[in-house]
Amino acid sequence: MAEKNILHMVTPTKHASPFDVNMALDAGYDAVLTYTNVTVDEVTGLVQDAIFSRPPKVGARTGMFFGGKNASVALDMLAKAKKALIPPFGISLFADPAGSFTTAAAMVACVEKILKDKRQRSLRGLRVAVFGATGVVGFAAAVIAAIEGSEVTLVGYDGIKRVSDSASEIKSRFNVGVQAADGSDDNKKAAILAATEAAFCAGRAGVTILSKAQIAAATQLLVAADVNAVPPPGIEGLDMQANGQELAPHGALGLGPLAIGNIKYKTESGLFRKMIEASKPVQFDFRDAFALARELNG
Repeated sequence: MAEKNILHMVTPTKHASPFDVNMALDAGYDAVLTYTNVTVDEVTGLVQDAIFSRPPKVGARTGMFFGGKNASVALDMLAKAKKALIPPFGISLFADPAGSFTTAAAMVACVEKILKDKRQRSLRGLRVAVFGATGVVGFAAAVIAAIEGSEVTLVGYDGIKRVSDSASEIKSRFNVGVQAADGSDDNKKAAILAATEAAFCAGRAGVTILSKAQIAAATQLLVAADVNAVPPPGIEGLDMQANGQELAPHGALGLGPLAIGNIKYKTESGLFRKMIEASKPVQFDFRDAFALARELNG
């Protein structure tokens, strides 16, 4: 009898994500087991329990997924899991807290394609402002863009303290530099937008972050992207399905949440399938998500 493809879904939160459970089963896993309220220190025991129950030659048939709502905790869990592996025993590992890594990867990859196709620009040297930067999607998008050579600014809706802390963490964890800026009122946001070429909106669902007037006044803006699919949009006037359509009179282009979501869905599903199809254990984080999202975008 063929060995089952089993996924252990680990989260530090009270509930596992139904979205991720559905995605994993639809991608082809035979069984998905959830573990909630898990601490980083408990990951070692879970990993070793999983690897020793199956012979090394079928280690790739077992996967462990790290969810939650905190990018740093998920990455710490992934690192702890890697250290817990005892060759030749192994399992596949995938971190995607709150779907943030695959969502951020999709947003940055879609922006990259729009800029390449319509403005002959790349991510390198692009001036990016991330609104909602302390959330998991904004944090991950900032890291991906910075690694790709963009000049990234994290914008704080409640002042500069939290985004400054996030910038310091990004520097220490990933060795890339990003800036922090106070975007706590409309005048401050306007000043940030005046020097911005790409605006990433990853704020709370149902909250409008940027108005039509602010977008229209930002004459250097090339593209504005929003991941919020819950009305009202994070960017006023942005069509949910926009994928490079003109958003402002000066030519700024829009990228809506459904266009991003299409690539995000394919990216998360695709990584689950890569785990299932692998002949040897694999390990995925936001870098792998971006590589696949970029590939899916052509």
